[in-house]
Amino acid sequence: MDSAVVIPDLTAQLVAPPDGTLSRVLHRSDSLRLVGFAFAEGQELTEHSSALEVVIQVVRGRLALRLGDAEPVELGPTGWVRMPPRLPHSVRALEPTVMLLTMLAAPAHPGGAGT
Repeated sequence: MDSAVVIPDLTAQLVAPPDGTLSRVLHRSDSLRLVGFAFAEGQELTEHSSALEVVIQVVRGRLALRLGDAEPVELGPTGWVRMPPRLPHSVRALEPTVMLLTMLAAPAHPGGAGT
């Protein structure tokens, strides 16, 4: 049986370098991967996509997030976004920001591959 995973203070582990971005894998299992990001103001992740379903949650700060062809949306500490696989997106920190990215494993197909 898996044991619980507790991270008492995410922000203590995620301090952005001046004029830079830090990323750190905080948890990895068969079902998900949790990556923490710390952005200095103005730092960004240019457009990219993921083969997996992902969730973004802002812990501290504010982000401008572009999802596909839509206008950018701003997310603050109460912001949460779920993205389907392969959706192009980009992220820009509007102020110093800590963000969590949860990558969810693709569901296993009953009967194995090719079914």
